[in-house]
Amino acid sequence: MTKTTLGYGAWPSPLSPSDLGAAMLGFGGLRAAGEALYWTEYRPAENGRNVIMRMVPGTAPQTLTPQGFNARSRVHEYGGTPFVVAGERVIFSNFADQRLYSQKGDEEPAPLTTEDNLRYADGVFDAGRSRIVVVQEDHRPETLRSHGEARNEIAAVDLQDGASTVLFRGNDFVAYPRLSVDGRRLAWIGWDHPNMPWDTVYLYVADVDQAGNLSDIQILNGAETESVLQPLWAPSGELYFSADRSGYWSLYCWDGAEVRPVLERPADLGGPLWGLGASFFDILPDGTIVASYLNNAAHELAVIDVQDGTFELLDVGEAEVSEPVVVGERLFGIAEYPGRPHELVEIDPASGGLTPVRRAGEMPIDPSFVSIPERMDYETSNGERAHGVYYPPTNPDCIADGDEKPPLIVMAHGGPTGHKSATFQLDIQFWTTRGFAVFNVNYRGSTGFGRAYRQRLYKDWGIVDVEDAVNGALFLAAQGLADRSRLLIRGGSAGGYVVLATLAFHDTFAAGANYYGVSDMEALAQDTHKFESRYTDQLVGPYPEMKEVYVARSPIHHLGGFDRPLITFQGLEDEIVPPNQSEAIFTALKEKGVPTAYLTFAEEQHGFRKAENRERALEAELAFYGRVLGFTPAGSLPQIQIENLG
Repeated sequence: MTKTTLGYGAWPSPLSPSDLGAAMLGFGGLRAAGEALYWTEYRPAENGRNVIMRMVPGTAPQTLTPQGFNARSRVHEYGGTPFVVAGERVIFSNFADQRLYSQKGDEEPAPLTTEDNLRYADGVFDAGRSRIVVVQEDHRPETLRSHGEARNEIAAVDLQDGASTVLFRGNDFVAYPRLSVDGRRLAWIGWDHPNMPWDTVYLYVADVDQAGNLSDIQILNGAETESVLQPLWAPSGELYFSADRSGYWSLYCWDGAEVRPVLERPADLGGPLWGLGASFFDILPDGTIVASYLNNAAHELAVIDVQDGTFELLDVGEAEVSEPVVVGERLFGIAEYPGRPHELVEIDPASGGLTPVRRAGEMPIDPSFVSIPERMDYETSNGERAHGVYYPPTNPDCIADGDEKPPLIVMAHGGPTGHKSATFQLDIQFWTTRGFAVFNVNYRGSTGFGRAYRQRLYKDWGIVDVEDAVNGALFLAAQGLADRSRLLIRGGSAGGYVVLATLAFHDTFAAGANYYGVSDMEALAQDTHKFESRYTDQLVGPYPEMKEVYVARSPIHHLGGFDRPLITFQGLEDEIVPPNQSEAIFTALKEKGVPTAYLTFAEEQHGFRKAENRERALEAELAFYGRVLGFTPAGSLPQIQIENLG
């Protein structure tokens, strides 16, 4: 077939913004209860709500959460697993009021708790005492007045009257309350400001008496710099958990007397605990453990013999499998692929074979349009190396003219303690089918490369991440994979900060798209939610002692070299990076005469969940790039107001 010759960026794409707004389901929070698998399902087409799903293997998945309810917690603002299966009932946190609701079968959910200012997540069923044990976050006015911030605690919620009893309140933060199989012991983790859960974390174990009270509380680890994740009790009574004392999150076991390493290898059995309840391994019926590792930011599935510490990687083909969960005799997980949408799958632990249970959505484009990712690493500052994933422009119907090189969009992930894998992402295909190249940069500070790489950003936030974004773009341009004059950068949250900082302190990029990014580090240190309120102590330094450094790295205070166009997107209910951050940079650039646009979204928090809002943002971003780079994108796009651009 004859290809149409068109400039990069102007290629007609089979993907419209509406395809991206509502196409793909999201899966998470996989849990087993008896012979059934439960999970949460994110549905952008239903105003971005979460529903709870249930499936007995061999039958069709069933939606439990009726319209009018949204199973989503606001603990830490990021939430986490919002439900607990308690016998025949599902207890879940409803987003609108954060109260717990009880649902039995197809019956209408009924409120269990009465207090609107308590939030719940990451719970476990205590069958012998007719209660659930959860992470509780106390936002009651009297607590805020007396304590200065919300309290995080391990609490028990009675399943008869919804009464809440605090079991443990000894750290600024707690997570993973997990009961032993016989209900006689409870394990959990805790940590304190200024640490995050990937810094210094303590692992607790306590006895639980018949009345449900805790006694003989022990701390099982004494390291000053160790992160602990996912305590999990074996039926035989041992406690397994992941800890990064070796430099990578690895599997350990406590037998009631001492802790021993089960398997230490240079790959991470874990990730940053942004959402409570994250699961990385489970116990198979024969006592072996199936574990999902992050190795160079790629998921790999291993079966571990806990007796001798040997392991075998399962051959799951091109898939990356996460969140393994054992349901009876069967194994399930979430599979992502380089060339097609993700799936909830059943896994054969012997062969690694994958059987789809629930697809995120139908393949929205012909496979010939799919850009296949390529992992890359490159030299950055200080002779160190950084990592990223490159997606080439791909469209079988179009070809560029002559020696033209494609515009490149560098994508900076959030966190900043996050990562990007080499997997199919519909938002990336939106750009590559139009003739853009895309580079997902895993800058120093990203997860999936060990503790040292993750902490390389500490005290250097705004330095090494920005350098890695700049050097990644220049590396690709030098390889002939991108047009040096048409380098673009986009990112959200901490990634939005990278966008702003590269434009303020470097002249590498032609324009940027900032999604709810940090423009003023000092303002962030003074005005954000509890979970991250001291995170900048680690990333930058203690405030206000190091006020000068905060000012020096804040784009809002360094507009002299900020002369490249910027478009900014902001949710008006964002408690993590408040709207004043975006308003400040937009106003300053507008007054300076820099081409700039600002779009706000009511009823959106930190990240856009509603299909129509995601569609509107994509349309505006594409139109913005066309205007500032001087090309006409294919299709019909709405006009956007860009200040200072004729």
